[in-house]
Amino acid sequence: MSKGYKITRTVILSVIVLLALLALTLFTASGALKKAEYLDPWKRDYAKQFEDPRLQLVAHGLLAANSHNLQPWKIRLDQQNPLLFYLYTDSERLATESDPLARQTLVSQGTFLEYLRIAGEQLGYPAEIALFPDGEYDEQHLRESMERKPVARITLSKANPRRDPLYEFMFLPDTNRMAYRADEVTPAQIRKLSATDTEQDLILSFLNGQKDIEKFGAYGVEGTDIETGLQRMNDESARIFRSNEYQKNKYRFGFSFEGQGTTGWKKHLLQGLITLIPTLNNEEAAAKLAVQTARTAASHTPAYALVLSKDNSRTSQVKAGMLYSRLILAAHEEGLVMQPLSQVLEEYPEMREAYGRIHREYASPGETIQFLIRLGRPTQETPLSMRREAVDLIRE
Repeated sequence: MSKGYKITRTVILSVIVLLALLALTLFTASGALKKAEYLDPWKRDYAKQFEDPRLQLVAHGLLAANSHNLQPWKIRLDQQNPLLFYLYTDSERLATESDPLARQTLVSQGTFLEYLRIAGEQLGYPAEIALFPDGEYDEQHLRESMERKPVARITLSKANPRRDPLYEFMFLPDTNRMAYRADEVTPAQIRKLSATDTEQDLILSFLNGQKDIEKFGAYGVEGTDIETGLQRMNDESARIFRSNEYQKNKYRFGFSFEGQGTTGWKKHLLQGLITLIPTLNNEEAAAKLAVQTARTAASHTPAYALVLSKDNSRTSQVKAGMLYSRLILAAHEEGLVMQPLSQVLEEYPEMREAYGRIHREYASPGETIQFLIRLGRPTQETPLSMRREAVDLIRE
């Protein structure tokens, strides 16, 4: 064996060892071997650990789509009536920069309530939901009002379980931000999705003409470009970004790489790199990725949906969220996925011009667009997102 061959083999082995050590370091920093406790609530038997039927339904409600994945829900259990409880907005979980009027937060109360309602039918505890039993919020003292006034009073009754076909789809991811297939959303599918709108004061419409598709895609890109260009918005997002498994298990809310469809070894590689070198996840890189993702989405969307309310009251916002939950579950039943494009509907000064323009084009005077939604068949599945423990929502 020649001396040169020995040196070459030694170099190769050294490189292999270094790469293995690097991979081990990255995957350790990512927390690759940690159990993903933040995904436990997605398990089909998770709710069964609770004897209290109210907690069983809460365990289903927390799977609902919600703004910024802040999960802004609080529950108060009535101590005298074991079938009565109240939903409150958690005023400590507000996105005050991107959602300064808390419209998206109230919509998120509705998504929770509809999942809870569907689960109640399925489990034999139908829920009577009374919205704002003590009246709507005092907008001049919003946080205080959120703490004092419930969004809903929920009264359960005992009945025979009644199968709801939508129940089976509650355990799927709620948002797919990836490119969609070019397949047409068929008239039959649109008719089925349209049937989810049972509220007289809400308007659900579907648009799949090329002109509308191009306009909505442009609005999605414009809204993303405006938002990612604002320092305070980027700071707000950075505060709830979870860069590794340790953080995800600790906080169990907010954003992570999974939101962009990143899974497997690539996810752990990125998480390890960002954990060890935080500057890699800089504002410029994050903004560039967000805008590119929006552009890809815009060019790969066959249809859009709009949910409009005849006013912008808190009750209408909650009802819009309830409709959205029904819509997304019905979409799953049809093999479709959805993504709400929220930025252009946000209500801060820099978004005012785009917000006004989309309302002039697609809403009548007095109406509010509560949702602009991408709709189509997925090109790839999207991972589940973090969820808190059901008991963490309970307050005295």
